[in-house]
Amino acid sequence: MITRRKVLAGCAGTAAVLALVRPRKHSGGHAPYFASLSTILRGQGIDRPVLLIDLDRLDRNIDRLVRSAKTGGQRNLRIAVKSVPSPGLVDYIAARAGTNSGMVFHRPFLQAMARQRPEGNLLLGKPMPVAAAATFYNEDYGAFVPSRQLQWLIDSEARLAQYLELAQARGLRLRVSLEIDVGLHRGGFPEPAAMAKALHIVVDHPQHLTFSGFMGYDGHIMGLPKFLASGEAESVKARYAAFIDVLRTGFPQLAQEPLTFNGAGSPTFRYHEIGSPLNDMAVGSALLKPIHYDLPGLEDFEPSAFIATPVLKRQPNPGPPTVEWLSGPMTAWDHNKANLLFAYGGNWTAEPESPAGVHRAEIYRSSNQEGYYAAEGVPLAVDDFLFLRPTQAEGVLLQFGDLIGVRGEKIECRWPVLQAGL
Repeated sequence: MITRRKVLAGCAGTAAVLALVRPRKHSGGHAPYFASLSTILRGQGIDRPVLLIDLDRLDRNIDRLVRSAKTGGQRNLRIAVKSVPSPGLVDYIAARAGTNSGMVFHRPFLQAMARQRPEGNLLLGKPMPVAAAATFYNEDYGAFVPSRQLQWLIDSEARLAQYLELAQARGLRLRVSLEIDVGLHRGGFPEPAAMAKALHIVVDHPQHLTFSGFMGYDGHIMGLPKFLASGEAESVKARYAAFIDVLRTGFPQLAQEPLTFNGAGSPTFRYHEIGSPLNDMAVGSALLKPIHYDLPGLEDFEPSAFIATPVLKRQPNPGPPTVEWLSGPMTAWDHNKANLLFAYGGNWTAEPESPAGVHRAEIYRSSNQEGYYAAEGVPLAVDDFLFLRPTQAEGVLLQFGDLIGVRGEKIECRWPVLQAGL
C-alpha cells in the first residue's frame, strides 16, 4: 500500500538525487593570472583573437625536457615543428634547449626551415610522396646542404625505389631513415626481416643513398591504462633494439656512420629515460601542454599557450531559436546558462579556460562568432577577453597570425607562423 509517508520519502529521495546531479553554479571573474593577461592585451589595444605563449612557463617546460633528455644517458632533442610552427618560436626553443635538430611533417615547412635555419639538421616525421621530394630539390637552399642535413623517411621498399629513381634522375645523394613499426601499426617496416631488404638496396646504391637511421613512434602507449603502459614501453624498447641488432650484425658497413635512432614524442619521452635504445627524440606539444597532454608523465609541465578572444555580445539566455519557452527551464535547472555570450571567432580545437563556468553553447558553434553560456555572476562584459586552452597544438597555432609572446607584465615578442600553402 502506498502511504503518504512513502510518497514524501520518495519525493525527498528524488530531490536529493537531483541536488547531487544538478550543475554547480559558477560565479566570479578571471583568476589573477588571466586578469593580468587581459590587462596586458587591453594595454596593447588587441582587438581580435590571438594565440598567447607564456614565455616563463615555456622556459620551465623546456628546462624540464632538457633534464629528461639527460636522464639515464644523453639523447639529442629534436623539435617537432608541426607543434610549434613558427621559425621564431623554434629558434627560441632551440636556443634554450641547446639543439639544432628539427622534425618536419609538411613540405612547405621543410623548405621554410631549410632556408631560415641553415645550420639545422632535419628529419621528416612521416614519409612524403616522392613528388614532394622532387619539388623540394627544385630550389636552392644556400648554406643548407640536404645531403648532410636532411633525412627523408622511408616506410617501404616501394617508396625507397621511388626515391632511388629520383636520386638517379637528378644526380642526388639522399639520406634516408627507415620508419619502423614498434607497436602503433600506423605503417613502417613491421619486423627486422622486412627492413633488411631495404637496407640491401641502400648498400647496393652508395652513390645515391646514405642510410641515416631509424624512426619508430610509440604514441599508442598514450592511450593505454597506466598499469599497461609501463609494460608496453619496455616492449617498444625491445622491438626497437631488435632492428638495431639486425643493422649492426647484418649490415656493419651501414652502422659505421653516426646514426639517428629517433622515437618517443611528447606523450612518451619519459618512458625512455632509462634503458632505451634511442639516441634522438622529437618533442613539441609537451612544451605548450594543450589539454590532450594532461597525461600522467607530464604532471609537472605547465600549460603555456592560450587563445584570447574579445566578447562581442552578452545577453540573457533567450532560449533556443523557435523554442524560446525553454529558456526558463534551462536556466532554472542550470544557472550557468543564464546568459549567452558571443565571442570574436571560434570553432577552434580548444575549450574555455577562464573565467570558470563559461562553456560552449553547442547550438551556436561558429567560426565567425561562437556562443558560450555563463552564469549571471560571471562578470564578463562586451570587449572583455575570454580565454581558451587549445586541446592540441598542431594546426591551432596557425590560425591567429603572429604568435604573441608574453613575459611578466608585457608582450615581449611577436612571431610570424609558417605558411601552410604551396
